[in-house]
Amino acid sequence: MKKLLCLGLSCILSFTAINAQKKKEDVLKKLDSQTEKYSTIAQNIWDLAEMGYQEEKSSALLQKTLSDAGFTIKTGVAGIPTAFTAEFGSGSPIIGIMGEYDALPGLSQEAVAEKKSAGKAAGHACGHHLFGTASTAASIAVKEWMVANKTKGTIRFYGTPAEEGGSGKVYMVREGLFDDVDVALHWHPSSQNAASAGAALANKSAKFRFYGVSSHAAAAPQMGRSALDGVEAMNAMVNMMREHVIQEARIHYVITDGGKAPNVVPDFAEVYYYARHNKRDVVIDIFDRIVKAAEGAALGTGTTMDYEMIGGTHELLPNLTLQKLMHDNLSKIGGLEYTPEEKAFADKIAVSLGQKQADLAKAKNIQPYKTEARAFGSTDVGDVSFTVPTVGMGAATWVPGTPAHSWQAVAAGGTSIGKKGMMVAAKTLTLTAMDLFKDKDLVAKAKTEFLERRGADFKYIPLLGERAPALDYRN
Repeated sequence: MKKLLCLGLSCILSFTAINAQKKKEDVLKKLDSQTEKYSTIAQNIWDLAEMGYQEEKSSALLQKTLSDAGFTIKTGVAGIPTAFTAEFGSGSPIIGIMGEYDALPGLSQEAVAEKKSAGKAAGHACGHHLFGTASTAASIAVKEWMVANKTKGTIRFYGTPAEEGGSGKVYMVREGLFDDVDVALHWHPSSQNAASAGAALANKSAKFRFYGVSSHAAAAPQMGRSALDGVEAMNAMVNMMREHVIQEARIHYVITDGGKAPNVVPDFAEVYYYARHNKRDVVIDIFDRIVKAAEGAALGTGTTMDYEMIGGTHELLPNLTLQKLMHDNLSKIGGLEYTPEEKAFADKIAVSLGQKQADLAKAKNIQPYKTEARAFGSTDVGDVSFTVPTVGMGAATWVPGTPAHSWQAVAAGGTSIGKKGMMVAAKTLTLTAMDLFKDKDLVAKAKTEFLERRGADFKYIPLLGERAPALDYRN
């Protein structure tokens, strides 16, 4: 009798497992069937190429897509016209999925394998048109699965603008929009498929503005005080400072206004600075020293100076409990196969990058799982990761070997290569969210790790202070 009972239980368990697997396959098949729909949305955002806090049409398109799918939309959140949330369901767990959609200035490019400007002010050189669309697709797929299976909880999409230097998510975190979330998911376009532990540099950025006295540069130079001299003196001091900061720190700047004519002593000049390191305390110290250099430059050149904080982000706090789950799901989905036409495009891109041909294995395969990573860039996801357990991944939307913020990244993102990688991300996010809705113990374990890594006494202090969103930072 016991033997028969065990056999019966085994059958029930096996049937349950097979049925759950079938439901996952059904969800993935539905996403496959919608590839063209989401590719069209991504392409529209790629064509729009709207910069940070200017993404009015891109944001509206994603809002409409989610609204049409039954989500409740809240617009203009955190004082940002292009930020929004889209929510379905009620109660816990609350799973958040983040989506970005801002482009980068000065990187206009057609979807061809040679450098050719599309005649626009900006381009999607970081693939955020794919990011926002894949996250939207995943949110809708999870919502439909929840309805079909009468699953309790809340799926919430976060429309997060101005990641590229505008720190959009920081204002949303500061506003408390993530406080009730159990787990937050994100992804990013890449040249390979990976879901290992991530890392990001903390970052503080500001525009330093110098004010002088204009005069004729030849006839009355003694009457003038050059604001550009102030900028150049500041830059000289900061460049000397590089020898005396910790090796892993990064400092970048660009002169955004240096005057208008050589024969006019400029009475205004502006320089835009970033300071980065993998620990925010180090960034704060370096930034304070940059401010001192600016003050000294103004004093030495007879000018005055003020500065405006533009952005500030925390480093990324990993969560290995969640990261292993996402890696396992990415491994189930797998990478992408190139068609002969896509391979020909990829090989041309590879040649432009100094390679003989594209290493397509990196697009097809999943990178081995690693528990540690070295940080090279920054993201405002970092602030989210110090607020709620957060997990991310990268999908091969670019030709392997392509760096972000390049014309090659813009080009691939406007082709079927980018769209294929986008759907890999959408499927992985979907499976991960489904697993979290079904496994409360896993969510609890992720929260325990989160508190241990962050510290129970942690107090969130945004690096950009209490300033209002820098809505005009791209102007």
